Amino acid sequence: MRLLAAFVLVIATATATIDFSTRRAWESSLRQEIDRSLRQKTTMFANRVNTDRGHSLQDIVSQEGQAAGARATVIDVTGKVLADSEVAASAMQNLPLSPEFAAALKGEIGTDTRTNRTLGIDSLFVAAPVSGGAARLAYPLSDLGAATLQLRKTLLIGSALAFLVALVLAAALAQFTARRLQRIVEFANKIAGGELTARIAEASGDEIGQVAAALDKTARHVENNFASLRDGQRQLETLLNSMEDAVIAVGPDDRVQWANQRMNSLAPQRTRLNAPIVETVRDPDFLRAVRGASVARKVFTARATSILPGRTFDVTAAPMPGGGAVAVLRDLTETERVEKTRRDFIANVSHELRTPLTSIQGYAETLLDISPENNHSREFLEIIRKNAHRMSRLTEDLLTLARVESGEQRFDIQPVAAAEILQEAVQNFRELARAHGIDLQVEDSAPDLVSADREAIHQVFSNLIDNALKYAGSGRRLVLGARRAEGGVEFYVCDFGPGIPFEHLPRLFERFYRVDKARSRESGGTGLGLAIAKHIVLAHDGAIRAESELNHGSVFLFTLPLATDSSPASSSGGPV
Repeated sequence: MRLLAAFVLVIATATATIDFSTRRAWESSLRQEIDRSLRQKTTMFANRVNTDRGHSLQDIVSQEGQAAGARATVIDVTGKVLADSEVAASAMQNLPLSPEFAAALKGEIGTDTRTNRTLGIDSLFVAAPVSGGAARLAYPLSDLGAATLQLRKTLLIGSALAFLVALVLAAALAQFTARRLQRIVEFANKIAGGELTARIAEASGDEIGQVAAALDKTARHVENNFASLRDGQRQLETLLNSMEDAVIAVGPDDRVQWANQRMNSLAPQRTRLNAPIVETVRDPDFLRAVRGASVARKVFTARATSILPGRTFDVTAAPMPGGGAVAVLRDLTETERVEKTRRDFIANVSHELRTPLTSIQGYAETLLDISPENNHSREFLEIIRKNAHRMSRLTEDLLTLARVESGEQRFDIQPVAAAEILQEAVQNFRELARAHGIDLQVEDSAPDLVSADREAIHQVFSNLIDNALKYAGSGRRLVLGARRAEGGVEFYVCDFGPGIPFEHLPRLFERFYRVDKARSRESGGTGLGLAIAKHIVLAHDGAIRAESELNHGSVFLFTLPLATDSSPASSSGGPV
């Protein structure tokens, strides 16, 4: 019925549009023809008034008015009627200067359409200039209305017949089309209901047939894709269930959507699908990471310690495309135990080595003092002293790194002006730089306050500048600076030496990593300076990185957070 109603509406609209446009076009054409014809007759009338001397003006007016089927009038320049085809001139008063007479007295052909006062019907007035006045024809438009009425009747009759014929054809077509569309709807409902094996046969090649063929082809693709998706889902579930890490998916409503077997074994009670996540995991850090990833649409990390007693998990929560988040829990208990054992071992060994190394260094220096100048043993004693000193530095750096990594250090974090930190670094290392023949310069100095431990950051600058003096001295210049960065102040140490190959940059801050091992040994470095600097900056909630290009020098940059009114007076970690 809706399709038939649409057809009826279209046919009715088309019929009305054609009737209206045809009638208007015909009326406009007829009106233009009358106007053009009356202009020609008025021009001829005016020419005869100017040239015909054999007839009186009244005879000319009467003849031209009868020939034109219009009222003919001649006036002089004052508006006095000289002759009229319907009324004696003597009985008429001066005519007011109507628009057409005004135009004619100016030498132009004037036209106007208005209601005739005498006849009370619409008339078309056309006036042309003549010698000493103007000549006018007034044509009644009543015939135009009668002709238009007759045309309208004819058009209505034709339109009604066309509408009835079109309505019958539309009803038949609508019924046929409705049956075809109903088959397509039934097919689509089967597909929507999960019956992906349903098919539709449509032999016609018209638009509906093409739609049916496209839907049938789509159903085949959907069936194949669904089968592939089901196989992929099974493979993914197998893969996730085989993982050592626990995986759990949470919807935007904070309800569990899926969990692997490892997650089920971790939960005190087996994970229940569609249940609130808080019923499965009650750790606040875990819940905060999952909700943060779901709301902020970015990856959140956290450390959960209350999921299972005595176990620590690293939580990584990432947003899912359809809303919600997926969380991966990695058990760090054994890793942290091994790492703590390693740190304790390094710290203990370093501590135990300090006493014998100090003794070796002291005895070597004593023997050097009492040994004769030309004795060959002095060379060996100097080697012993030098290597004992190097091992002593190494043990001190190992102890420092172990304390910073373990959190045993206590940092006295206070609001400090970035410019003060920078100036202290320049003052403390300017003489050392001059001894190496290098000029130490300050390029930028940010006015902001940062949260920092002066002594700890002093060691960071010490390690970075010492590293630059050893490996980038060929540039003869070092530039220090501090500039505002996103969320903090970025400090940098820039040298103009040979630079560092790109492949080494990601590992520069690892323990004992050396770009040039032979040169590092010659310089006496321990290989721990950059690692210590990294962990000090991380303890300040900052970041550190390096940028370099061969033959264009290197830049070491670290960022410290801006100080706030609520900055704590101290934090975990401490002066180094």
